[in-house]
Amino acid sequence: MGILDFLSGQFIDVIHWTDDTRDTMVWRFERYGHEIKYGAKLTVREGQAAVFVHEGQLADVFKPGLYELETNNMPIMTSLQHWSHGFKSPFKSEIYFVNTARFNDQKWGTKNPIICRDPEYGPIRLRAFGNYSMRVTDPGVFLKEIVGTDGEFTTDEVSFQIRNIVVQEASRVLAASGIPVLDMAANTGDLGKVVAEAIKPTIAAYGLVIPEFYIENISLPAEVEAMLDKRTSMGIVGDMGRYMQYSAAEAMQNPESAAGSAMGMGMGAGMGMNMAGQVGPWGAAPQQQPAAAPPAPPPPPVESVWHIAENGATEGPFSRATMGQKVASGALSRDTLVWTAGQDGWLKAGDVPELAQLFTVHPPPPPPPGA
Repeated sequence: MGILDFLSGQFIDVIHWTDDTRDTMVWRFERYGHEIKYGAKLTVREGQAAVFVHEGQLADVFKPGLYELETNNMPIMTSLQHWSHGFKSPFKSEIYFVNTARFNDQKWGTKNPIICRDPEYGPIRLRAFGNYSMRVTDPGVFLKEIVGTDGEFTTDEVSFQIRNIVVQEASRVLAASGIPVLDMAANTGDLGKVVAEAIKPTIAAYGLVIPEFYIENISLPAEVEAMLDKRTSMGIVGDMGRYMQYSAAEAMQNPESAAGSAMGMGMGAGMGMNMAGQVGPWGAAPQQQPAAAPPAPPPPPVESVWHIAENGATEGPFSRATMGQKVASGALSRDTLVWTAGQDGWLKAGDVPELAQLFTVHPPPPPPPGA
C-alpha cells in the first residue's frame, strides 16, 4: 500500500455497514492497521449494534444512532496524532457490526428416531422436525462467546450448535410427554413452547434468544404408518360383506377394469352352464331337471394312528397298514404296548380290537418247490 492510499484511508470519517446477504450476523469494519480516526462518524442502523474493541478488549456497545468518536473517555487514538511513531499508532481498535434482526426459517430435525413409550401402542419410534428463528440480544456476549475474531460470521456457523441443543431438548420433551402419538399433532404448539423454554438458558449464554420455535411434524416409521393406514381402511370399510357387494357392483359398472372383466367372464360361464343343462343335444327340447340334488355322502372316518412303546422309548405315529407290516415282520407282537388318541393309557396290541385282527390274518402257505 502506497503512502497516498494510506493517507486516504486515514481520512475516511464515516463508519457504517449495509448488508443484503440475509445470513451475515457479524461483520468487521476493515481499516488499515485497525486504526480509527479521531472524530469519525459512526452510523448504527436499526437492527444493528456496533461493538468497539480496543487493543483486544471489548470497550463499548453502540445501539442504533449516530455517534462521533471524539470523547476523551473513549480509548480512541489515531495515527495522525502520533507523527513521532511514523504513522504507526500504538493503539489498535476494531469495530464489529452485529445484526440484531431476526434470522427466520432456521431448520432443525432429529437425525435418529426417538424411542418413546406410547400408552396405546407401547414402545414406538418417532421423528420430528420444524423451524425456529433466532436473534442476537447481547452483542458483546455473542462476540466473546461465539464469534471471536471472525471478520464475517454467518448463521451457518452457529446454527449447527443450536440445532444440537434443540434436538436434545426436543427428544427429551417428546419422550417424557406421555401424549399418545395419535394426539401429538394436536399438541405440537404446547410441545414447542416447552422445548423453547427448555433451551432458553443455554441459548442466553451465547447472547441469543429464540423468539419463535415450531414443531412442524411428528412422524412414525414408514412401515408403522402403513399398518395404521390399513387399520384406518378397515375401520372405514366397516361391514366386510356389504363392502364386497359394493365392490362387485362397482366392477359390473366398469367392465373395462380387470375386476369387471373377470366378473363378466364368471357370469358368462355360469350362464353357459345353465343353458347347457336346459337345452339337450342338437337342439332337443329341454329335459325335466330333478327337483333336488341327492344329499352328499358323509365324510370318511378318520383313520387312527398308533404309537409303540418299547424299552422306555416311543415310536410313531404309524398307520394301521404300517402296523400290519410290523406284525408280518415280527416287529409287533400281541404284548407290545400301543396307544392312540382317545385311548385310556397304554394297552397291549392284542387287547385292542382294531389291532387284534392283524394277528389273526395269516398268509397262505407258500407254493411247493418247482411249481
